[in-house]
Amino acid sequence: MADAGAAGNGGRSKYAALDRSEEQETVLDARRRPPVPESERRRRERFVFACAVFASLNAILLGYDVGVMSGCIIYMQKDLHITEFQQEILVGCLSVVSLLGSLSGGRTSDAIGRKWTMGLGAIVFQLGAVIMTFAPSFTVLMIGRLLAGVGIGFGAMVSGVYIAEISPAGSRGTLTSLPEICINLGILLGYVSNYAFSGLSEHINWRIMLGVGILPSVFIGFALFVIPESPRWLMMEKRVSEARAVLLQISESEAEVEERLAEIEEAAGLMKSMKSEEKEVWRELLNPSPAVRRMLYAGCGIQLFQQITGIDATVYYSPTIFRDAGIKSDQELLAATVAVGFTKTVFILVAIFLIDKVGRKPLLYVSTIGMTACLFLLGVALTLQKHAMGLMSPRVGIDLAIFAVCGNVAFFSIGMGPICWVLSSEVFPLRLRAQGSALGQVGGRVSSGLVSMSFLSMARAISVAGMFFVFAAISTISVLFVYFCVPETKGKTLEQIEMMFESGDEWRGGEIELEDTQHLIPSNNKSAPLG
Repeated sequence: MADAGAAGNGGRSKYAALDRSEEQETVLDARRRPPVPESERRRRERFVFACAVFASLNAILLGYDVGVMSGCIIYMQKDLHITEFQQEILVGCLSVVSLLGSLSGGRTSDAIGRKWTMGLGAIVFQLGAVIMTFAPSFTVLMIGRLLAGVGIGFGAMVSGVYIAEISPAGSRGTLTSLPEICINLGILLGYVSNYAFSGLSEHINWRIMLGVGILPSVFIGFALFVIPESPRWLMMEKRVSEARAVLLQISESEAEVEERLAEIEEAAGLMKSMKSEEKEVWRELLNPSPAVRRMLYAGCGIQLFQQITGIDATVYYSPTIFRDAGIKSDQELLAATVAVGFTKTVFILVAIFLIDKVGRKPLLYVSTIGMTACLFLLGVALTLQKHAMGLMSPRVGIDLAIFAVCGNVAFFSIGMGPICWVLSSEVFPLRLRAQGSALGQVGGRVSSGLVSMSFLSMARAISVAGMFFVFAAISTISVLFVYFCVPETKGKTLEQIEMMFESGDEWRGGEIELEDTQHLIPSNNKSAPLG
């Protein structure tokens, strides 16, 4: 047993033979040295946080592109005279293309390293953004959009991997949530950019809006000379001394460095054995047992419902929605979208604070039920504005539509947005996790693209209000999906979660544990929690 052998050598790990110059270094020696001063420990924590922030700039690129395109499309239509179908293709293709970038980014990051893959993604995005900024026609605009999508996919995939591999175990959960926060911050910045430059000429303003998106990728380029390479990748390349040097920068003690190096070496061995079993894994997923089928329903279903309830349509086409509600001025339209972006960003912070306190399932109930109510309310508001003008003033209808859209993105950010990714990583056992999560991501990205690329055409056929009644109906089904198919995973080990799926009925029925519900009820009672 490798672990037993390592323990028997006083903590020496199996990789020691790879680096003869450091053969005398052991965990025991490290533990005899004086502890790291508090000031040094805090400096290392700040350094890790800075590395995670720099890596998360890729997520800002994705969010900014999503947010800014909602306003750019108004002026592109006027300047380049693009059709409604071209608008849909331009907006929706990003989801599919970024997925292709993410899938190819995995192999690239294994070949050239995590941080240089982030750099490559930034360069490809910059090239695409420059082409879009100076595009004289729809064809050139699409070329730039496709390149930007590939760059975003590269960066979004590898940034999460990099953060997870560089973060200490105690802060990994917080740091790996930074990309989700940055996506929402990017959306908000995109909306703000729309509003800030909307007063310029329609030939210039959308180009500046897109050009500003290059700035985060420039910061990523500078960051590559500051942040270290992932120690896990360095170990995979057998560059042990470099991996140890990086870990010394980000770990609290030299004993922790040795322990993490040993863990990385063990994980690398597991990865090799898992690669040889990859065909069997896919066979198991494509011909699943009842337990694996339930895992696929939960892990892939949550990603599907995240998109087909219309969140991307709401974000991309919020100016179209508000125009249908009665807002006439372009600047007023874009000001309303800023409120949407601000709401979405604030409530993602609320979710990250509550997810480990309240639990996954209670937040999903609040999220899906709230989204259903807001989507239905939006459909009602848009219908009344069109067909029952005498029942309420136009201003009330506009305010009601803005309230409904902000409520929808707020409830999404509380639950369906962040919990989707948490559940995808929890419901599959180790042997199926990578491939199962990949299946869910493919389904989510493709459905996102389909919703975005069909929204305007469908709205023309059944009206914008009709589209949101459809989304409300789908959101109602998502409540039932959470009730029947999603277990509560809070506080459970991965083995316990797997056993829940094996039994199949312990979690069915959507029960909420008493200790979960008490977090939803404000109380000043300091007594110990029940259960």
